[in-house]
Amino acid sequence: MDIKQSKILILDYGSQYTQLIARRVRELDVYCEIYAWDADTADIEAYGPQGIILSGGPESVHMENAPTLNEIILKLNVPVLGVCYGMQLLNQYYGGLVEGSEAKEFGYAEVNITETSDLFARLNKTKLDVWMSHGDKVKSLADAFKAVAHTSSTPFAACQHKELPIYGVQFHPEVEHTTDGREILGQFVHHICGCEKLWKTDNIIETHVESIKALVGKEKVLLGLSGGVDSSVVAALLHKAIGKQLICVFVDTGLLRFEEGDQVMQTMADKMDINVIRVNAQEMYFNALAGESDPERKRKIIGELFIRIFEKQAKELDDIQWLAQGTIYPDVIESAASSTGKAHVIKSHHNVGGLPDDLALKLIEPLKDLFKDEVRKLGVNLGLAPEMVYRHPFPGPGLSVRILGEVKAEYADVLARADHIFIEELRNHDLYDKTSQAFAVFLPVKSVGVVGDARRYEYVIALRAVETIDFMTARWAHLPYEFIDLVSRRIINEIDKVSRVVYDVSSKPPATIEWE
Repeated sequence: MDIKQSKILILDYGSQYTQLIARRVRELDVYCEIYAWDADTADIEAYGPQGIILSGGPESVHMENAPTLNEIILKLNVPVLGVCYGMQLLNQYYGGLVEGSEAKEFGYAEVNITETSDLFARLNKTKLDVWMSHGDKVKSLADAFKAVAHTSSTPFAACQHKELPIYGVQFHPEVEHTTDGREILGQFVHHICGCEKLWKTDNIIETHVESIKALVGKEKVLLGLSGGVDSSVVAALLHKAIGKQLICVFVDTGLLRFEEGDQVMQTMADKMDINVIRVNAQEMYFNALAGESDPERKRKIIGELFIRIFEKQAKELDDIQWLAQGTIYPDVIESAASSTGKAHVIKSHHNVGGLPDDLALKLIEPLKDLFKDEVRKLGVNLGLAPEMVYRHPFPGPGLSVRILGEVKAEYADVLARADHIFIEELRNHDLYDKTSQAFAVFLPVKSVGVVGDARRYEYVIALRAVETIDFMTARWAHLPYEFIDLVSRRIINEIDKVSRVVYDVSSKPPATIEWE
């Protein structure tokens, strides 16, 4: 079964929500890919979509050098849905007028459905709560279209071609704030485009396993196992496909979560019987990082040392032909050049970048067509524990970016223990899944405290927890004071080298989520 046979193409005009459109389509069990708006005509034709979605974008369609509409989109004779900028572009192409609006709409709006439309056929309602994000609007609708919805300030909030399956919505159906957004996209993808629900987790695993077997044959694959979600799911998927032909190298940097090195070996080597070589490199890392406080230099040192260790292990292994990496689809999208449409170049910081050419290994990236939420679902279905697969994001350089200034073994130990207490209590109080990311930060300053009858002059730990949907913006999590008090008392009482705990109440922007 070709689970990519039924598919949608999304053309990206620069919207911050483009990847969210793709995720929503995948959630509807339909495969899709994102191409740049200026993708080659031949690439669009070769993809062979059953439907096309034009994303929103920050530009104005009437500006010089604004992104345009490739006529092949309309010549393929498949349904087209224009979202925000995409709708304006379609109207302009057919002779309508788009101009800047005095009454700009950003945020909640109420849409009134005024005409019958295939797009809203299954909603059985006349009013929609939607999310708008536009400064321009369609002033005069092209003759080829009919208006099917409006807001108090936008006369053409949705439109439909009078003869062809071409639709436009000024609002964003892909965001959570549009309450019927999933139903609208589902109507377009399933009923208008006729896409079958083939993109399901079980089908994905089966297809990928067959693909891996066909590609690798009897040859051996080497994987740098970090303990993170992506590399763990790659390991589980490759193991299911090729068993002992997979060899994992796990470099324990000493900068992982509390006791994570042992947990990785227990899960992968003991429970799942995956072939894992553990390299205890803690001392090497702390020696290499000694005296260095610049965040970028710390990242570079960690990356370069990993490459040296990984290279050494690879050369000691016999008959390795393949290198596996945990590249996922957002990495591919972000690395695409605008004029290429389909991306092929991968950012090196996502993977084992910079490996010497003399290793001469072929590259295999089993997850490169999957979003993060799809990777997590795969992991659970492959036997990984949900509490591991659905953990909060953890930085590639590990605790080094959560230790301000110089990284020392003593600091890493204190931070790992404090972070463990924080996460443990979040889970105990059913708060972990209600926050998007939570962690502790080590501050290299000392503060006076009193323990019993003695003064304590020790370090400060900052707690950080945020709530976010897309990680581009984030609000600090309003955790209960009683909970923060409990965590603070536990950290100070159980870790001798901490005398003070503070809570970070900065949102993004202006602050970043991580401290370094």
